[in-house]
Amino acid sequence: MPKITSLEDLRKIKEQARDLTAARSGGKVKIIIGMGTCGIAAGAREIMTAVLEELDKRGLRDVVVETTGCIGMCQKEPLLDVIRPGEPRITYGNVRVEDVPMIIAEHVVNGRVVEEKVVGRTE
Repeated sequence: MPKITSLEDLRKIKEQARDLTAARSGGKVKIIIGMGTCGIAAGAREIMTAVLEELDKRGLRDVVVETTGCIGMCQKEPLLDVIRPGEPRITYGNVRVEDVPMIIAEHVVNGRVVEEKVVGRTE
């Protein structure tokens, strides 16, 4: 990451972040990552990075990525929800960085729930 030496450098970084956020809004599928203190301690930041990298690698620009605070299942952190239109909200628990490509490929892209990682469903 380049060193910030001026207010202009900071403005450029802010604009790049805004562009990335805009590219992630308005999609059909939504991914929500639990980023409460328990989630962060369990590795949620790394999960967020892995999700963004996997979506970028696959060219999936129509997926909304959001964060949320504590979901209430601290023992299952890191948590990652996938919401596909017209389908139940699926909560994946104990997610590891190496699980992310499988969740993206199977659930987000192909609509198949990765049952071995599911810790909750909301109709």
